[in-house]
Amino acid sequence: MVEGARRTAHFRLVLVNGTAYVDKYKKAIQTRDLFTVWGIVQLLRWYPGRLPDLELMFDCDDRPAVRSKDYKGPNAGPPPLFRYCSDAWSLDIVFPDWSFWGWAEINIKPWKHILKDIKEGNKRTKWEDRVPLAYWKGNPQVDKTRQDLLKCNISDHQNWNTLLYVQDWIKESKQGYKQSNLEDQCTHRFKIYIEGWAWSVSEKYILACNSPTLYVTPHYYDFLIRGMVPQKHYWPIKDTNKCKSLKFAVEWGNNHTDKAHAIGEAASHYIQEDVKMENVYNYMFHLLNEYAKLLKFKPSVPPNAIELCPEAMACPADGVWRKFMEDSLEETPSDEAPCNLPPPYDPQELKANIEERIESRKQVEMWENKYWEKQNMKQ
Repeated sequence: MVEGARRTAHFRLVLVNGTAYVDKYKKAIQTRDLFTVWGIVQLLRWYPGRLPDLELMFDCDDRPAVRSKDYKGPNAGPPPLFRYCSDAWSLDIVFPDWSFWGWAEINIKPWKHILKDIKEGNKRTKWEDRVPLAYWKGNPQVDKTRQDLLKCNISDHQNWNTLLYVQDWIKESKQGYKQSNLEDQCTHRFKIYIEGWAWSVSEKYILACNSPTLYVTPHYYDFLIRGMVPQKHYWPIKDTNKCKSLKFAVEWGNNHTDKAHAIGEAASHYIQEDVKMENVYNYMFHLLNEYAKLLKFKPSVPPNAIELCPEAMACPADGVWRKFMEDSLEETPSDEAPCNLPPPYDPQELKANIEERIESRKQVEMWENKYWEKQNMKQ
């Protein structure tokens, strides 16, 4: 089953006696593979000697590759493939993305540093003093759903309560990324999250901004969004009718400021506390530990594998790549043991949790429909 995942994997990671080895198969986009492996090395420094031997395949591309429909039946043997996101029709194993240790190509700092910066940025403008519109800035060329979003931009002919900007990363790089600091983008009462080619790395930065996130119905999920609830941590937006959905959401939020502000604060608190770096490592630890229990063979070091150590990885790097490695280096082990893994959901509890999310979205949709019925009657 593990070998079956090699078809799309960028690398094989093997852990034997507390030492990590990597066998690379192909180049990933930018330095996703490098910083993903770097993150696993930091996990081993954070919790030294605690993980058992294991062997896994990792795919650094965006979209899931292991389709559920291809592996039906008790002996189907789906390949266990790790990646950054999955969806309801796939079996890929979701792992924290590379940007938690820095996204050097667009100058986004490691998570533990950017979290502090965004927290300080939130203090600069009180929520009630922020621009009372919805804000989004990004690359619309990666998918049609983002191109569709641009139709909702405020104009002389139509006010959808949105301010949407196209991010030109080439221009930004030439100007030293002065207009793309994430901590400077917490200036609007509402932020929009929308997927790109798959889930978007931007999600966690948007949710941390202390403004209600208008979350366009996603197709994919990463490891952190499954702990969040509509109307509590974000406001659901219909993908099929974005403009009207966004306009209503902003109208509702500006007319229910206490409730809207509470949604923004709940999301920001969740990101700052539940998704702080210590808990990212806890998730990684338990995921790998539980995965290792399923292995029915003894992992061994592949002949072409390279031993991973921080010095060998960081020393050849230069510029911002080396800086981000130094900034995300875990210099000392954690003072605490990994958190205890909660017991699995009771089936009834899980069912209730799912039903709560569905009902919350239906309620918003009902409010939205009533709002537009009244607007049509006025016309």
